[in-house]
Amino acid sequence: MTTTITNWGGNLQFRPAEVHFPEREEDIAALVRRARSEGRRIRVMGAGHSWMPLICTDDLLVSLDRWAGIETVDAERGIVEVRAGTRLRALGPVLERHGLAMENLGDIDVQSVAGALLTGTHGTGAQFGVLATQLEALTFINGRGELVYCSRAQEPDLFRAAAVSLGTLGIVTRMWLRCVPAFRLEEHTFKGHLDGFLANLDDYLGEHRNVEAYWIPYTKALQIKTWNETQAPRRRGLNWWFNKVVLENQALGALMHYCKWRPDQIPRVNRFVASLIGDDRYVDAGYRLFATPRRVRFMEMEYNLPIEQFPKAMQALEEAFYFRHFRVAFPVECRFVRGDYLMLSPATGRNSAYIAIHQLKGMPWEDYFRTAEQIFRQYGGRPHWGKMHFCTKADFADMYPEWGRFQKIRATHDPEGLFLNDWLEEIFS
Repeated sequence: MTTTITNWGGNLQFRPAEVHFPEREEDIAALVRRARSEGRRIRVMGAGHSWMPLICTDDLLVSLDRWAGIETVDAERGIVEVRAGTRLRALGPVLERHGLAMENLGDIDVQSVAGALLTGTHGTGAQFGVLATQLEALTFINGRGELVYCSRAQEPDLFRAAAVSLGTLGIVTRMWLRCVPAFRLEEHTFKGHLDGFLANLDDYLGEHRNVEAYWIPYTKALQIKTWNETQAPRRRGLNWWFNKVVLENQALGALMHYCKWRPDQIPRVNRFVASLIGDDRYVDAGYRLFATPRRVRFMEMEYNLPIEQFPKAMQALEEAFYFRHFRVAFPVECRFVRGDYLMLSPATGRNSAYIAIHQLKGMPWEDYFRTAEQIFRQYGGRPHWGKMHFCTKADFADMYPEWGRFQKIRATHDPEGLFLNDWLEEIFS
């Protein structure tokens, strides 16, 4: 009998009929052929960092945790072949030993490389795309149990579909990442003003390699973070640990739970939090600075918007707080990415901003999220595939110019719907 699977956010629970941990590519293919012959369905589980039911199944569940590690490193070309179950956290140090790095990462590094890339996960930086744009090629086992290879140069349309595909074309087994020489960054964290940040956004994005901002609701305060390459020696120490672990997790968690007990105090608490934003600098390898510990459990919605619509959407969200009086203390996270050409990437065809909203686990969230989604949709938003949203198949068909093309490719490689669950079937069939 299998155990109940719960995602990181705690909003999803399901009990698969079987859970498999294949250790060879041949074993993965055999599982797919078995599912096909028995008329069953199969989904793949990574680290469970999605709030949407991407992996939920009452049938066959596959974990690639035992199909992990680096296969080959071409240091001269900067191409690294990794198994799909490799965790991002484990990848960074190994790449560093080869003098390489991924050019950009998100702020969580516990995901599997396949889970992160296939759902359109992103970092921040106007010159960098979503993580899947760092792909050079990949292989997957399709619905007939065949091993399929595609790359930027070979089967490019299939590659553009597979790179962000939610695992609906097949089970991705290997990924070839285009890496860059290892680099060191200086992180600068400081207090800003919402109106000033929105008015001077082009300057921020043009002057810094990476930029993100956290707006504190019911205030005009932002915590702004910038990263720039440096040759300075590593400088992190206890100050970094205190800010990242104690203040941004333990102290923040205590304040969030106080707000759960006394929601009427949220504006006052947020003003207090804003007063604590300091001016700090750290230097370390890029992959170490991008990742941030996340120990406070929350619900999350994140939308991609055309970069030019970002200021209007933020202003509308700020107004909604004052008119609707949301009982939300969590900061609103803002990040930025370069547009791409991947069929189902939320950044396809446009330079983009991402706005992420959060609510403490156990506190009311639906009214806040639905109101925010209306604002984001008004300004051309597309949801992050792995985070909360209320969109339908018709919505996605309207959002994505190549939706029909993707559907045809998906049907070619999974004609019997082996890789769909109930939620994905509503969208892709």
